[in-house]
Amino acid sequence: MKHLVTLLFAMLTIMVSGCATSPPKDPENLCAIYQENRDWYKAAVNTREKWGVPVHVPLAMMYQESSFKHNAAPPMEYFLGFIPIGRASDAYGYAQAKTMTWDDYVRETGNSWSSRSDFDDAMDFMGWFVYKTHKINGVSKWDARNQYLNYHEGWGGYKRKTYRQKQWLIKVADKVDSRAKRYAAQYRTCQEDLDSSWLWRLFFG
Repeated sequence: MKHLVTLLFAMLTIMVSGCATSPPKDPENLCAIYQENRDWYKAAVNTREKWGVPVHVPLAMMYQESSFKHNAAPPMEYFLGFIPIGRASDAYGYAQAKTMTWDDYVRETGNSWSSRSDFDDAMDFMGWFVYKTHKINGVSKWDARNQYLNYHEGWGGYKRKTYRQKQWLIKVADKVDSRAKRYAAQYRTCQEDLDSSWLWRLFFG
């Protein structure tokens, strides 16, 4: 019985650590990210097949939102400089998804067991959001700049062009766009290797 409990605890630890992968060592290089975390590439490919979203766009947005930290959250705010009063928003996880938007995703997709701290779920959520942005506001799934503005301001805010009063946000969106283009160029150099390795793992791993 003692050995069984130990085994179950070890399995649980492995499962939890699998969801909470450490940030990649070279987050500026898509090839290095996906070569270090092959399961992340599998999640990106699944998202591409399901939502028609290129593998580099949600990755660039995710890096901006969380730096690939599974438990990322907005900083704590303090009253009088030392009394904690809560966080600026309830955004959480790899995608920094807000609870209300995440609940909409769960309701529409039926992914009721999903977690914001799980990379696969976060990637699927971002694919869903990019897909919806394309349907609602006509933004190309390849347009990282305007996809990010939708992600930050919401679909209604983007329609009202609220971002025009936020020069800092426009600069961040341009930064995301530049990173996405850099990721896309990098991907062209390693896609064949990633695909062959991913297929090998899929069928023989």
